[in-house]
Amino acid sequence: MEAGPTVDPVETDPPAPTAPATLSPQLSAAENLAFFDAVNLDVISANGQAGGRDFIDALAAAGFDRAQMQVTADRTTVDLAADSVQFAVLFQGECLVGQYGPASGGYHSAVRPALGSGGCLVGETRPIDW
Repeated sequence: MEAGPTVDPVETDPPAPTAPATLSPQLSAAENLAFFDAVNLDVISANGQAGGRDFIDALAAAGFDRAQMQVTADRTTVDLAADSVQFAVLFQGECLVGQYGPASGGYHSAVRPALGSGGCLVGETRPIDW
């Protein structure tokens, strides 16, 4: 009896990890980065012109502590649209930092050490008073 054709096994990439469905406060900032990103990418998907308040409101609604957040201004001192907006959450002693805008090439994020001041962003930030 003749053997049929042999088929080499097909190698596939493992499925990409998915972001957790909720904030996991017991985990590190790095372990919550995918959730942070998912929240922010949802904001951008809903509004390509999203500003700082949009990100802060979405992050707060997702469970991050608004009192631990910082955001830069959407407008420059001469009232032009900012090239990008930065926003951050102090979380478990580290900073989840996001940036979005045309000058930054879209959305970017990172986990960074907290500053000596206890905050996350260098320079002037706007009050989160809404």
